[in-house]
Amino acid sequence: MEIDKAIRECDDRRLKTKYNNAVYVIQRALALYAYGLQLDIIRTDFKSGLEALLKAKPIRAIFLGVRIGDPTAIGQEQFSPSSIGWPPFMRVNPILDWSYRDVWAFILTCKVQYCSLYDQGYTSIGSIYDTVPNSLLCISDSSSSKEGFRPAYLLSDGRLERAGRAKKSSASVCGHKTALSNGLDSVNLQKNSLLTASTIAVGDEILLGTVEDQLRPLLCRKLHSIGWSVTHTAIVQNDVDSVAEEVERWKSNNDMVFIYGGVGPLHSDVTLAGVAKAFGVRLAPDEEFEEYLRHLIGDHCTGDRNEMAQLPEGITELLHHEKLPVPLIKCQNVIILNATNVTELEKQWECLIELTRSTGVLALMEQYVSKCLKTDLSDVEIAQPLMKLCLEFPDLQIGSYRESRYGPLIISFKGKDPARIESGVGALCKKFKAGAFSEVVSS
Repeated sequence: MEIDKAIRECDDRRLKTKYNNAVYVIQRALALYAYGLQLDIIRTDFKSGLEALLKAKPIRAIFLGVRIGDPTAIGQEQFSPSSIGWPPFMRVNPILDWSYRDVWAFILTCKVQYCSLYDQGYTSIGSIYDTVPNSLLCISDSSSSKEGFRPAYLLSDGRLERAGRAKKSSASVCGHKTALSNGLDSVNLQKNSLLTASTIAVGDEILLGTVEDQLRPLLCRKLHSIGWSVTHTAIVQNDVDSVAEEVERWKSNNDMVFIYGGVGPLHSDVTLAGVAKAFGVRLAPDEEFEEYLRHLIGDHCTGDRNEMAQLPEGITELLHHEKLPVPLIKCQNVIILNATNVTELEKQWECLIELTRSTGVLALMEQYVSKCLKTDLSDVEIAQPLMKLCLEFPDLQIGSYRESRYGPLIISFKGKDPARIESGVGALCKKFKAGAFSEVVSS
């Protein structure tokens, strides 16, 4: 009941939905097989233990913690018969649709005890022979020469959960032996590590369809060009609570959040207030920013106090650039853009990159490279091989789409290592007869 209470009282709507769906699956299973629960401890390998258990007791269904990203999850549903070669029973998968982030949100929200190795950089624990800390979580303290790892729940890209589950190598990072992960050694893992961002547009007009949001695709392309991965984009209404809720959620799940719209003197300009609420601080007058505004709008500023010059207290940094009439606003890992059109955003982004090169506002990562193949294979023919390929190459972004309903299927490979992309392309082509794919040449 403590877990149920913790879920009810948390603000994570996604977690609540996933939890409720999982509970429904469990309730269905209990209704179908109606068992009393007892605790049995079996000290042997998984398959042998199941065989012994099912031989001793007439068990028809077993709950498993399989998730869709697990290597064994391919083809499974919430209720799936056991595989050929295994004892016959019904596999019940309540958390099949949970992500890495969902699992950690549940653990932390409900204060569930977990293995202390997860606090030491391990993200997927197997045997002592093939489990090492995930090098993507490695941190170094140059001032004291101390090295260590961040906890598992801070891994930004859940697809790399198993980056520490492979054959050990002799190299070391942060004083620990590292692993080769799906063809990636620790050096390449660091080189290809991901920084993630979310973009949030504020505006009732966008939601109503009155105005088209042209900034979002441009901002996503800009972030992609410096090696960042955009994990989430959102449009919220001009409402302080809506802005605060979205910012609060994604500032904790991403390295940076970019928000635009809703900045100004009008009653609907609530972005700054929403950001302040997300960080639990108040809006307070900022004399430096007010000087910039007075210089910009002059006599149009009425009254003793300019409401636009009130910024989130104690967390605001002004990003000055000579090409910008007013500085950009940065609140910890949230950057507030005041661009209203593509031209303004292009200019602000250019200034932001120049500031990055001089002051390190953003990290400039290895750029993404991509390759596309096209095929006349049907979706049904390619679905399972493509799913397996995604598990074989978790460091690549493998997508599929059609430019028209009856056009060829296009498979896109994106990553930061050209050799890995070629390996992925080669692995896919080997799964089908020669000539099944052809390369899409960019114009």
